[in-house]
Amino acid sequence: MAAKILIAVSFLAIASPAAAQDELAPAPIELTLHIPHDAPGERCIRIESSDPRPLRPVALYRTFHDDFDVGPLQSGRWVPHYAGAVTMPESFYGGGDASAPEHKNRYNGEQEIYVDPTYRGRGTIPLGLDPFRVKNGILSIIASRTPPALKQVLFNGEYISGILTTQRSFSQKYGYFEIRAKIPVGVGVWPAFWMLANDGGWPPEIDVMEGRGQRPGDVVMTTHWRIPATGVVEHCGFDFSVANAWMDFHDYGVLWERDRVIYFIDRKAVSEIKAPASFEDPMYMIVNLAMGSKDFGGVGFVDVCSPDKVEFQIDRISAYQIDPRSEETAAK
Repeated sequence: MAAKILIAVSFLAIASPAAAQDELAPAPIELTLHIPHDAPGERCIRIESSDPRPLRPVALYRTFHDDFDVGPLQSGRWVPHYAGAVTMPESFYGGGDASAPEHKNRYNGEQEIYVDPTYRGRGTIPLGLDPFRVKNGILSIIASRTPPALKQVLFNGEYISGILTTQRSFSQKYGYFEIRAKIPVGVGVWPAFWMLANDGGWPPEIDVMEGRGQRPGDVVMTTHWRIPATGVVEHCGFDFSVANAWMDFHDYGVLWERDRVIYFIDRKAVSEIKAPASFEDPMYMIVNLAMGSKDFGGVGFVDVCSPDKVEFQIDRISAYQIDPRSEETAAK
C-alpha cells in the first residue's frame, strides 16, 4: 500500500475477565451500546475509560447471526473465496495458472493458499482440502503447512488456510458488526475480521480486528478510506493489548453510523473516527487466517519457527442494524 498520511498507533489494556471467561455467551437479538454524545472530530482518537464526555445509547436489532452449530459451508451464509470484486471468485478460483498466488511479491506478502473442499489448484479435480472445523459450536479456521505431495499442484504455497466471506449472502450499510474469537499467535500468523464495500471497490475497508502473531494479545482496529478529490488512500487506527486474547474469547466489534465509525472490545468503545465521505456502499464481512506478511508489523514471513498448524477459533459472528429511534435521539 502507498504511504498513509493519518496514522495513529497506541496501546490500551483491556480488563474484562468475566467477558473473557464466559466463552459461549449468546448474541442477543437486541443490543444497546453506549457511545460519546458529541459529534466526532476530524481525526481518529482513542476513547479512554476516563473520557469525560457524556454517553448516549444506540439501540440495535440483529440482522445476521452464525453461532456455528453447523459447518460454515453448509449454512449458506458464507463462501470460501478471497475478498475482491464481486466477479473475482469465479475468475480467480477457477483452477489452473490463474489461481497462482502472487501476494508475496506483488501485494502484502501472504504465503498461504486459501482452499476449500472444491478447490482444484493446478489440477482438474477437487483436492478435498477443508480448513474449517466445527466442534461444540466453535468454528476453527485451520492453517497448516502444505503437504509435500501437493506442493506443485498448490503453486508451491507454504501453507493452506481458509477464508469466509458473506459476499453473496449479506451486506449492510451502517450498523454494528461483531466477532467473538480467540486470537492465535505465532511467527507469520495473521488472523482478521474485516469488511469491504459490496461494489467490489477498495477502499473503503474496515478492519474490525487483526492480530499480530508475534505479539500475543496485540489487536489492531483500523479504518481505510480514499479522499474523493485526490484519490489518495489514507488509514487511521490503533493497537490494543487484550489480556490472554489467545486463550480467552473476547468480543471485537465496530459500529458504523452516518457520522462516525466506533470500535469496541467486549462492547466497550475504545476508539472512533469521523466516517469518511467515501463510505457510501453496503459492506460485507470477511474472516480469515492468513500466514505471512511483508508490511503488517508483528507478523513477518513464515519460517522454521512458525507453527505447523494453527487454529483461529470463532464462537460467533453477528451483525445488527441501528434502530431508527436511536438516530432520532442522536439528532436532538
